[in-house]
Amino acid sequence: MIDLQPTPASADLARATLAFVRDEVLPLEEEHDGDAARGGEALRAHLQERARAAGVFAPHAPRAYGGHGLDMRDRAPVFEAAGHSVFGPLALNIAAPDEGNVHLLDHVATPGQRERFLEPLCRGRVRSAFAMTEPAPGAGADPSALATTAARVPGGWRLDGRKTFITGADGAGFLIIMARTGGSPGDRGGATMFLSPADAPGLTVERHVRTMDASMLGGHCEVALDGLFVPDENVLGEVDAGFRNAQVRLGPARTTHVMRWLGTARRAQDIALARAAERELFGSRLGDLGLARQLIADSEIDLAAARALLLRACWELDTGADARTSTSIAKTFASEAVHRVVDRAIQLCGGLGVSEDLPLARLLREVRPFRIYDGPSEVHRWSIAARAVRAAG
Repeated sequence: MIDLQPTPASADLARATLAFVRDEVLPLEEEHDGDAARGGEALRAHLQERARAAGVFAPHAPRAYGGHGLDMRDRAPVFEAAGHSVFGPLALNIAAPDEGNVHLLDHVATPGQRERFLEPLCRGRVRSAFAMTEPAPGAGADPSALATTAARVPGGWRLDGRKTFITGADGAGFLIIMARTGGSPGDRGGATMFLSPADAPGLTVERHVRTMDASMLGGHCEVALDGLFVPDENVLGEVDAGFRNAQVRLGPARTTHVMRWLGTARRAQDIALARAAERELFGSRLGDLGLARQLIADSEIDLAAARALLLRACWELDTGADARTSTSIAKTFASEAVHRVVDRAIQLCGGLGVSEDLPLARLLREVRPFRIYDGPSEVHRWSIAARAVRAAG
């Protein structure tokens, strides 16, 4: 039997999170126009201090490191509540890429790596980044194109290459870096993950790649690796097993993205519903007009369907099933559904929807990249179809 209901403790935490976000986070989002860089590390520290005081901090992190230790199913309503504000995930320490890196380190890191990297990340003492994507023709939607190299040297490894669109790199305390230890670009194997402090010689954050979204602290950056030395004790997982170990992170990260953006879409729908209930035109309320009701209904259907697909993927992850297809399906559908919901909310609100009097235009800029982040929709469709054809054969 598949039980998709959150536990009572998770439901209580979700309610507390939503109250915290509405009371303390949304006013700061409005003050900073949803741009995390305006508040910087001082904003993060303040929000996380308030989240600790409210008892909602780090729902995903191990209890030993100050978290609530929730499984994927129980994270869903809490992360969705946090996503009601684009600053909510930052406040709870569940923003990308830190949340995904916590999950990866919790499953793969050695005891020494847990003490040095995982615990401070869980407690919010540092931020982190995951450095896999490279400038073309390097790794991106096709990870096998990985071109960054890691060569054996006495006591460790020398890393050389370039990374781009590395979320949170500016100001991160450490990076998880994917580099090639065997084979050539295009080979499916031969990758290894490395842990490196961000201030290590040979690692340089060169510039921010300006994008339409602004809620992720540390931006999306280009990073140069020029003779970066990584000692053997900072190899994360086994040598040449980087692609396999990355799957520990990638599936759950897709689902937690869905959770957070569902909260944003729900907020947009609630704004549209409030407008539809109060706005009068053509002799009736906006919400009583047939075309408006179709927009409202279609958004409710998108939200319900995305949530159902998400919970199925969470159940598979929690039970140890091969969840690659279910997480791809949930991510692809939800990334497009969330965009549709926010777009319809703008349409329902008319001129106000595209103005700064409402947050909807800002929310649309935030959710649009989700159709690309963590794998473009087209790549996920390709992999979903490939598995279906293999199963049929």
